[in-house]
Amino acid sequence: MSKVVIIMGSKADLDWANKIVDSLNGFNIASECYIASAHKVPLECYNIIKEQEKHNPVFITIAGMSNALSGFSDAQTTCPVIACPPVGDSFAGADIYSSVRMPSGVAPMVILNPKNAALAAAKIIGLTNEQVRSEVLKFQDAQRQKLIDDNNSIQNN
Repeated sequence: MSKVVIIMGSKADLDWANKIVDSLNGFNIASECYIASAHKVPLECYNIIKEQEKHNPVFITIAGMSNALSGFSDAQTTCPVIACPPVGDSFAGADIYSSVRMPSGVAPMVILNPKNAALAAAKIIGLTNEQVRSEVLKFQDAQRQKLIDDNNSIQNN
């Protein structure tokens, strides 16, 4: 498992997907993007999942409003699925409930920040890939160092 497959509900999700891809690139993780709505083209979506799961990827799904894509994807595979819906202002943010309220036996992880979705995928891949694990450790060390440097910058004023 060293690849992430991103499935978007529509091309409108491409900017969100690109944020994930950029973060995955920072961990040296390959990714592939697809568009396949669970509502509008469920058979196409199913076929993508079944074809890609042969490579044991981590799936990241991106769909807003009524996020059937994440639950549908999770129910079709034993591979990890991370839902990363772009949360909008519509419905006062209540559209997120379609990502967090799943039926029994369907368990995609929900991470709202695209960079954090990439980090979660990297940690999953890092369980079996030492190179990715090393990249995650470097990332975490850099995050810690930034806080230390930021603190020092305000203490020395």
